[in-house]
Amino acid sequence: MRPGGCSHERYAQAVGPERVHRDVPLAPLTTFRIGGPADLFYIARSAEELCHAVGVARELGVPSFVLGRGANILVGDRGFRGVVIRCDIATLEFRPGGRVVAGAGLDVFPDLVNATVARGLGGVHHFVGIPSTVGGAVCGNLHFFAAAPARERTVFWEEFMESATILTPDGEIRHEGPEYFRFGYNHSVIPDTGDLILDASLKLVPTEIPDLHGVMRENLAWRNERFPSLCLYPNAGSIFKMIDGINARQPIAECGLNGHVHGAAQISDRHANQIVNLGGATAAEVMTLIELSRETVSRETGYELKPEIEFVGEF
Repeated sequence: MRPGGCSHERYAQAVGPERVHRDVPLAPLTTFRIGGPADLFYIARSAEELCHAVGVARELGVPSFVLGRGANILVGDRGFRGVVIRCDIATLEFRPGGRVVAGAGLDVFPDLVNATVARGLGGVHHFVGIPSTVGGAVCGNLHFFAAAPARERTVFWEEFMESATILTPDGEIRHEGPEYFRFGYNHSVIPDTGDLILDASLKLVPTEIPDLHGVMRENLAWRNERFPSLCLYPNAGSIFKMIDGINARQPIAECGLNGHVHGAAQISDRHANQIVNLGGATAAEVMTLIELSRETVSRETGYELKPEIEFVGEF
């Protein structure tokens, strides 16, 4: 029996055997399209189900990972020895005054963007084309360059968020304002606290729908010119954090690593801070390119690259 087999069986019985799937490949559930199977896989469709699924895992000592749409992560080739809980809380409620309450599992694009734009509410329309759930947007303070004027500033998720509902590691459900999350560039306190996002309350701005559509078209065109197509070249977005205010793509490109291929993985020739899956790439191949970038940039520029993506499972 696989290590943890007894506790895994107890977990399945506790949350519902008919809802727990075994040996589920994780690659199709990530934007990288890379990764081995999860021992157990469960889809939580409500905040209550997510709290219960996570609570049972903690009680039984079963390793768990809460998965959104699989962006900004790399899953190991050997998969995950525990339960992967897919957060599918896709609720959406419109309230007076431009306020919106969105479940953590709702896709920012297209679901939240399209629904708010259709009602003439501006804010999250800036994030058109970016793969993220609402929960992921809170955790990483989702951001994008403003279309006007001349992309002189970055628009952040925190600008529109009034509060979020969290599940703490000790099982407490709390409502917290933006100050709790200590937002920064691509950062919040959530990875440090271990809290889980259940929903987020946003305050959006009434805006003419044609104006919103104009910004969306500009943003999509800007992205298409600078980033590899996610449909053609699966990837996890930026691999490394910014260094002293500059994108890590700059030193990687200066070292001549654009387009470098290892197996079926490639340092993008369009954006050197992204590694793409050319078709059938493995996590091991991606890790080789990550280490190549770190070692080369350190040796030739003195910069130390720090990963921005999360590594999940066994490598």
